[in-house]
Amino acid sequence: MRILHTSDWHIGRSFHGHSTLAALAEVLAALAAQVREHAVDVVVVAGDVFDSATPARDCFPLLSTAIGALRDAGAEVIVTSGNHDSAARLGFQSELLRDGIHVVTDPATVGTPVTVTDAVGPVHFYGIPYLEPGMVRSVWPDAELRTHAQTLAHAMGLIERDLAVRGGRSVAIAHCFAAGVAPTPQLERDIQQGGLDVVPLSLFDAVDYTALGHIHGQQTLSERVRYAGAPLHYSFSEQSKKRGSWLIDLDAAGAVSALWLDLPVPRRVVTLRGTLDELLAEPAHAAHVDDWVCAVLTDPTPQIDPMRKLQTRFPWCATIKLDPQGVPEASRVGYAQRVRAATSDTDLIETFLTHVRAGEGADARERDLIDEAVAEARVVELTA
Repeated sequence: MRILHTSDWHIGRSFHGHSTLAALAEVLAALAAQVREHAVDVVVVAGDVFDSATPARDCFPLLSTAIGALRDAGAEVIVTSGNHDSAARLGFQSELLRDGIHVVTDPATVGTPVTVTDAVGPVHFYGIPYLEPGMVRSVWPDAELRTHAQTLAHAMGLIERDLAVRGGRSVAIAHCFAAGVAPTPQLERDIQQGGLDVVPLSLFDAVDYTALGHIHGQQTLSERVRYAGAPLHYSFSEQSKKRGSWLIDLDAAGAVSALWLDLPVPRRVVTLRGTLDELLAEPAHAAHVDDWVCAVLTDPTPQIDPMRKLQTRFPWCATIKLDPQGVPEASRVGYAQRVRAATSDTDLIETFLTHVRAGEGADARERDLIDEAVAEARVVELTA
């Protein structure tokens, strides 16, 4: 059985205020081409199909087109819901979908597989929608479900019992943090890393392969447990992470072999560092004029209108970060602390200038003007 493992499409997510729908459509079309090129039997999408529980209208045609293209390429498609999805919305009318497309969003169906048969026998695909403990206690009232780990353990127990009766090869599809994973900062929301909600790998020992979602980068936790990551770069923190899918071959005995398939990157994501003048003039940066750019400015003082200037060279400059270099250590004292230390109006104004100029206070001429303005203000205050 040949399986293509993908996840975390996040249809509808923006990138620093820019729509990603067109770029995602291009990448998902390439995913369908991978299915056709490699004669894939089954595509599994391991959660977070949408970025929001209430996706915008334009998101639905993209999903329909992408899923239809995968099916037309010759594969059966199995989709599960993630923590970003509304299970009810994603699963609406799932029973009316065309043959060969399966959307698994109902926790009550955990333990009931989608079975696909190849030349050597059946493979049972156990889809596990994202299981929020508080939302599924009514489904399994006799189980102790305080954490995501406990809840997923219960789900895998149902799968193990069903598999013991059915026999044959098996694949689990889940959306979680698994032990040993390295998360992408600020990307995987609503599940805690480093606490009770990390799922031990041993939970997946009963199945031949586990296709995981929720982490946005390719990761191999074991030969039989992997993350495919997101098909697009959705943050500058992801820029070093590969974009692609796992091509999994499951032999007659359930042994796994895996091959990583790269997906195209419609627009690269880069971080450039230097002073504003360096970023605008450095010849080596010409290679990035068509990339998404995060500019880290190292100027010791704030620059005037830096975004407008940067976008004259880098039209896709999306964000600026400040990391002033050569600033005296004393100037790094917090602004609130400086304000509390001010002893006069003149001192308060000097504090403000020092803060906004990253350490450079008023010069002699400016101090004269400040003293004059403060004196005039006092006269007005006394005569009012």
